[in-house]
Amino acid sequence: MKDGRIDIIVVYKVDRLTRSLLDFAKLVEAFDTSNVSFVSITRSFNTATSMGRLTLNMLLSFAQFEREVTAERIRDKIAASKAKGMWMGGTPPLGYRPDGRGLAIVEDHAQLIRDIFARYLALGNVRLLAESLARDRIGAPIRHYGNGRAFGGRPFTRGQLYFILSNPTYIGRIAHREDTHDGLHPPIIALDLWEQAQQQLKANRQGSRAGRGTSTSPLAGKLIDDRGEPLIAVHASKGKQRYRYYVSRDRHHGINSDGWRVPAREIETLVAGELARLFEDPIALTVRAHLVPTPELMAAIGDRAAALARAMASPRCPHLPELIHQIRVDTGRVEIDIDTDTATIARLLEAGGAQHAPDSLILTAPVRLTRTGRVVRLIHQDG
Repeated sequence: MKDGRIDIIVVYKVDRLTRSLLDFAKLVEAFDTSNVSFVSITRSFNTATSMGRLTLNMLLSFAQFEREVTAERIRDKIAASKAKGMWMGGTPPLGYRPDGRGLAIVEDHAQLIRDIFARYLALGNVRLLAESLARDRIGAPIRHYGNGRAFGGRPFTRGQLYFILSNPTYIGRIAHREDTHDGLHPPIIALDLWEQAQQQLKANRQGSRAGRGTSTSPLAGKLIDDRGEPLIAVHASKGKQRYRYYVSRDRHHGINSDGWRVPAREIETLVAGELARLFEDPIALTVRAHLVPTPELMAAIGDRAAALARAMASPRCPHLPELIHQIRVDTGRVEIDIDTDTATIARLLEAGGAQHAPDSLILTAPVRLTRTGRVVRLIHQDG
């Protein structure tokens, strides 16, 4: 449309184009801007008249209502099935394979899970656990998605190990949102061992916050300014108050006094919000990332994406650094370059692997910049 290659868009019914009033309003605006006509072959209306627009809005309202009711029914069915302990699809956790509406243990992989828990309790630290597994050349075994695509065969990342250690599936439970239910599948880890691991994870998180305070900069090494120069994490103290910034670095002379000096909390909150919005619409995300989930898997992806969206909203979410390849801060926008092979997205969603994945997945957040002395403030321009 923007290139002037489209004259008219024809749909069978209006709800084949969209079932969202907001989306349709944006589409009509885009059509008008590009001088593109829009026709539904089963509905006769003229959007040039007030009555025609009213008729169209009523049709779209009913279409949106139908979509939302269907989604509610699916969510209720998923919740009821999980309350009965059923496995509702998706890639099963390492150590299990699908078995009807339950899970069956894969003993070779289950032994690896038991070893991971034992090592963690012995070492008391996920970083040391990852180093121990890498030193012994123990990595994630090769498994296959439902479409036959292979994954795994690489060293465990810290994110994968955190997920394994905190996954209640291993004690025979099925998670749904904030609750867990007795599952139909057998446990791999004994309950007392599991509780020890959770206590250790909790103690490590509390110790991390107490030891480093607000000096931790999750976007360190990810940011560049409009000239391609890196933004480095620095801090300043005034009394007991500590202020964090990301500051432009000159490759030859250290910190560039004429470059950017962005408050850390502002840019971290903006980036976290954009990633949270990305996961709020799992259908759009799977399309953008070229993932290939099965139809049965879509509802399960929705639940997982909702939980991830809530987690991503916090700048301290551990998934942020592993998802982000690079962030470019420009005069009117912030561009977030997501992990280029989208494998991380597929793993987090427990979705099928990507087919013909894009070289990059870029989120663009429009911002307005204001300068207060040397500090550059970022104001997010919604919409």
